[in-house]
Amino acid sequence: MSTVEANVRPDYDDELQKIADYVLDTRIESDEAWNTARLCLMDTLGCGLLALRFPECTKHLGPLVEGTTVPHGARVPGTAYRLDPVKAAWDIGCIVRWLDYNDTWLAAEWGHPSDNLGAILAVADHLSQKRVAEGEAPLVMRDVLEAMIMAHEIQGVLALENSFNRVGLDHVVLVKVASTAVAARLQGANREQLLSALSHAWVDGQSLRTYRHAPNAGSRKSWAAGDATSRAVRLADIALRGEMGVPGALTAPQWGFYDVLFSHTNRDLATKPEAERRFRFQRDFGSYVMENILFKLSFPAEFHAQTACEAAVTLHPAVKGRIEEIERIVITTHESAIRIISKEGALANPADRDHCLQYMVAVPLLFGELAAEHYEDDFHAAHPEIDALRAKMEVVEEPRYSRDYLDPEKRSIANAIQVVFTDGSATEQVAVEYPIGHRRRREEGVPVLEEKFRRNLETCFPRPRSARILALCRDQGALEAMPVHRFMGLLTP
Repeated sequence: MSTVEANVRPDYDDELQKIADYVLDTRIESDEAWNTARLCLMDTLGCGLLALRFPECTKHLGPLVEGTTVPHGARVPGTAYRLDPVKAAWDIGCIVRWLDYNDTWLAAEWGHPSDNLGAILAVADHLSQKRVAEGEAPLVMRDVLEAMIMAHEIQGVLALENSFNRVGLDHVVLVKVASTAVAARLQGANREQLLSALSHAWVDGQSLRTYRHAPNAGSRKSWAAGDATSRAVRLADIALRGEMGVPGALTAPQWGFYDVLFSHTNRDLATKPEAERRFRFQRDFGSYVMENILFKLSFPAEFHAQTACEAAVTLHPAVKGRIEEIERIVITTHESAIRIISKEGALANPADRDHCLQYMVAVPLLFGELAAEHYEDDFHAAHPEIDALRAKMEVVEEPRYSRDYLDPEKRSIANAIQVVFTDGSATEQVAVEYPIGHRRRREEGVPVLEEKFRRNLETCFPRPRSARILALCRDQGALEAMPVHRFMGLLTP
């Protein structure tokens, strides 16, 4: 038995180098990616503005020390706060995720790549103001859109074939890693600094999924991404100050991420050779994720339920006068929906309800719509018929839906609903395989996205200013050319 350990410092893990090279060397050539990033910016900002109507969200916002003044402080859209970039990233990330209404990526891992906008906007706004004050050219919104495309790609490609949820880790680990990469790049990191920052993001230890699942689902899931983007900005700053990295962050035997958090606890992986326990990459980094991103356009609901909500709205006219006659409701769905959001029993809070497939079907069946307010305690208490309908629901997996969910050429998120009445009659089975926010329905979805953005703008700003912001965001060239600090100024009351 050896009593000494070979102390040969390794090169940075290949996976870290792959991310660093992409961020530093890639030029985004896809017009579709640039255009979709613009749509994503609109949608994400609108989600954040809408969240400001909810006190449980706004109680988290603002400086840690009241009255703090920050030179060139980053703005939090819809508020008067000017914060240091670390806290601004937390606040922006919190508001855009609070209502579970921003974009989604579904694969072996799930997530919401626009969560990264917390870090991107905070860093870009601060740097843009600082540069102008020092007589330099500001960052422009094209820089923001480029960072969004890259952050989407890093998070999404890592998610394609690597399931963090199966080992109990939350997907915000990917938000932290992607945000760290682009935050460091925006601040001018060289390759060594960027690798250092990325290594610390993996070494950091990661959030558990406990707060996303019954019986512990709660509001931490609404600020977890903000927490991750905030940490990313901090880690980028640490690296840019010259802090050494951890080259074997992923692969170090016993002490690295793979052995401690990714393989050790996964019985399927623990017996495999080391090479098979590392991340798998289905494709090289490019702009695939932004081009294929899923928007939540009609319902503030966990994405695996989006098509179920759409089917329920379609069935509402057929059942609204026969609620007492319903014998059972059959929801036909895919495996991921069953694993994540199918639940029975009491629902403790809004975060619990917006991650319950049965609740998200019951409300639109009863009322013909599903809005953020429908998850609140007062609404739930006033409508006991929601839980009465939940008790009549059967959830069934359709193997084809599960296969098509993972098929890279389809990426469907299918659900079907049929209502059976006590007299033996039944509605048609309404199946929706692709939600309106899917790439396959992009042309149909863009007007809905713009209308959603307009409504959300008007929750914070007068109509003339809302119209001005909307017109700017519809103009790709004008938006890309606008200095970041001026754009953020438009979003300040």
